Amino acid sequence: MNESVNFTLSYINKTGEWRLSDYKGKVIVLTFWASWCPDCSVDLPKKEQLFQSMDPSKVELVSINVLGRERSREEAEKYANKFLSQPSLIDNGRDVYDLFHCEGVPTTIIIDQQGKVHQTFGDKSNFLDIVQSIGEVVE
Repeated sequence: MNESVNFTLSYINKTGEWRLSDYKGKVIVLTFWASWCPDCSVDLPKKEQLFQSMDPSKVELVSINVLGRERSREEAEKYANKFLSQPSLIDNGRDVYDLFHCEGVPTTIIIDQQGKVHQTFGDKSNFLDIVQSIGEVVE
């Protein structure tokens, strides 16, 4: 998937919307997750540490709960409020998850400064490979 994509989603735990096109010129790291997912519980704390250490003028880390794979919105909100300080969005069912052809959770999508998908990582990907891929596109 090399074409530019765009979407708008609501924040999971605050009012307002997040629009991908507003961040053109930055590297975007999207992580799709569900609160019941054991691999997500391993991956998301690492992404939180990465979020704390990245330059926000160059990289935007965003987590997206896949409501269409979630037990309930309340479970997703509880998880996000307890564990995530990075921007956390909620998918409209599976719309954005399906837009990126995701097959499991967690899935990480790295989008370059032009808005094109640089690389996709599935649920069993090595975290260091994700960090390396981010480094390849950050200027």
